[in-house]
Amino acid sequence: MGLLRIVTRCLFLLLFAPGLSAQEQKPPNNAELADKLANPVANLVSVPFQNNVDYGIGPYNGARYTLNFQPVIPTQLTPTLNLIARVVLPIIDQHDITGPGDHQFGLSDATVSGFFSPANPKNGLTWGAGPAFLVPVGTNEWLTTKKWGIGPTAIVLKQASGFTYGCLINQLWSFAGNKDRPGVNQLFLQPFFAKNFPSGAGLSSNAEITANWKANTTVAFLNLAVSAVTKLGDQTVSLAVGPRIPVAAPSGGKTDFGFRGSITLVFPK
Repeated sequence: MGLLRIVTRCLFLLLFAPGLSAQEQKPPNNAELADKLANPVANLVSVPFQNNVDYGIGPYNGARYTLNFQPVIPTQLTPTLNLIARVVLPIIDQHDITGPGDHQFGLSDATVSGFFSPANPKNGLTWGAGPAFLVPVGTNEWLTTKKWGIGPTAIVLKQASGFTYGCLINQLWSFAGNKDRPGVNQLFLQPFFAKNFPSGAGLSSNAEITANWKANTTVAFLNLAVSAVTKLGDQTVSLAVGPRIPVAAPSGGKTDFGFRGSITLVFPK
């Protein structure tokens, strides 16, 4: 019931927050929206649905589909400070990963981050920092750590003339959970770069690097994408697609190739 309550509150905020502005503002154009979407701590309500498909995984040449539900909810705390809440909730369907013919489906653990960030960036430079939490909501034995985790997260980025570049980082340590499961000591690093055009189209790249300090392993992907801001009916959306290129993996955990496609619901003020 706790998870249902959290989801219900998030949906309420996502549905009604765009209408809570006290004064009328001119809606941003596609180029402005594209720049805000390239900034993970922008003052913009968005709901990305990120679809990842990876093939040729491990010794059994398995396949994994991951849908990352990633709502972003900004709150203005003071005239100069925002709190940007970001959730990553993976839904996974995988075959032949743990053994030939094996199949797992369900929620994986959620990562919840809160970035305290300046409301008015100067010279295109902005940053955010705060806590990150690992929440063990996984519904399958193979898809959850069964551990609660906490640690710091931070981001710094620069935007100018349609270019965005920066880096996001978090470090999680487990502090509670199932005593029979190994502890969590994990670093996530994501450098990113994007070029957006006046039409709202864009090109982007990022690296996703996960280091498991306990197991002394690193998994890394390079993600490339073309994107565009448009409308589906009355709903503003951003669409993106591109390859996922495996760069590093532990022994026996290689991935041959992958693809990423995402649709982001955008709620401009």
